Amino acid sequence: MLEIFLQTLPFFCVIGLGFGAGRTGFFTEEATAWLTKFVFYFALSAMLFRFSANLSFGEVFNIRFIAAYLWATAFVYGVVMMAAFLRGASIEEAAFESQCGVIGNVGFLGVPMLTLLMGEAAIGSVMLVLSIDLIVFGSLVVILVTGSRDGAVGLGAFRTVGLGLLKNPMIVSIVLGLGWSALKLPIPGVMNDFLSLLGGAATPGALFAIGASLATKKAERPLIAGWLSFSKLVLHPGAVAFSALILFPVEPYGAAVMIAAAALPVAGNVYILAEHYRIAPQRVSASILISTALAVVTVSLVIGWVGQLY
Repeated sequence: MLEIFLQTLPFFCVIGLGFGAGRTGFFTEEATAWLTKFVFYFALSAMLFRFSANLSFGEVFNIRFIAAYLWATAFVYGVVMMAAFLRGASIEEAAFESQCGVIGNVGFLGVPMLTLLMGEAAIGSVMLVLSIDLIVFGSLVVILVTGSRDGAVGLGAFRTVGLGLLKNPMIVSIVLGLGWSALKLPIPGVMNDFLSLLGGAATPGALFAIGASLATKKAERPLIAGWLSFSKLVLHPGAVAFSALILFPVEPYGAAVMIAAAALPVAGNVYILAEHYRIAPQRVSASILISTALAVVTVSLVIGWVGQLY
């Protein structure tokens, strides 16, 4: 277990470096925003395109995998939402708390870290988890919030969801990469070197950007944020493990990657949406901060355990 901890520690050290740079003011909020944009639109997109262009649709699409992850995530989503309702929260607040409980930082942290720690064979499973998070649950929160505000779910909500997916570079790069693979087009050497060089900036850039963005966050309402962090770091991977190993048995390696992905801390894009809709941004911010700090230990424990499954 110590060996796994030492393997994951450098990733969190880069996050800590970014946090220190942001906290001291050496890296401003504006600088963090531009770095995040570079990673999101260029470096991470190049990495995802290169990985997916070397995969077939059959290697990525797995109905049993999808069923296992969907069931577990929907279950935890429902548990967190019910807990919010019992506390008297509105539908909008409950929706964002549920997002915190199930949406992990798969794009910025999971893609680079899990492919390095568990091997490049993990990328298909990681991309499938990322796609489900973005397409299903990323859409669900927009539909719930829009429906709550308008009193009904109209075409406007689905238009917003559709445009959001079309503008998301992670989804676009995965689709384009799989399309390239389906057409059986070779990747020219120059193009592959370009994608490798640009994609290589994704790992340090994403981790540093996570840390720098955390520097502006505060742990307000720590009890609720602590519960949401527990849901994300413990309940979610626990439910995914039960679903992938017992309910919908997934082959061991795929199940291990799915569980590891579920153990990641709350994603930063949940805060971006919360800030956009002006719904509990401080609560979401605190959940990201607390879950990321605790993930230094919990992610190592989970990866160490799932490593015994395959």
